[in-house]
Amino acid sequence: MAVIKIYTDGGARRNPGPAGAGVVILDQKNQLIKKIHKFLGELTNNQAEYHAVIIALDEILKMSQNSNTAEYGNNFSIECFLDSELIVEQLNQRYKIKNEGLKLLFWQVREQVIKLGGKVTFSYIPREQNRQADKLVNQAIDKRDKQENRDNRDD
Repeated sequence: MAVIKIYTDGGARRNPGPAGAGVVILDQKNQLIKKIHKFLGELTNNQAEYHAVIIALDEILKMSQNSNTAEYGNNFSIECFLDSELIVEQLNQRYKIKNEGLKLLFWQVREQVIKLGGKVTFSYIPREQNRQADKLVNQAIDKRDKQENRDNRDD
């Protein structure tokens, strides 16, 4: 069985504030499959973390249905790595989720896991091991900041 590794990160400048998601997807040989960065709007850090996982699992769902990635078929497992211990513990159902907004995001992730056949694990990693995904978060937010600065200039 093939293993797909996903590194996700979400962050917000000022909490809540402008938020972004970063996703790095690797194959079992640690070869890059895809990088994704996305501006998310105004969210909290925790909301952004969940959105990054949702974006990553959506991409895997697309890949599993795409004939170009037929080598994976349904014969793969997914290892998700996050640098948010809180979100990992919530996704592994070891911590209760008190925030109603996060509960909705949790259930979106659970729905995706079910669609993927339950072959998904969530593990905590230190921030230093998640630098690529973190960089993508900042790129998403920086790109939006630059766009807003251009839009707000008086020419």
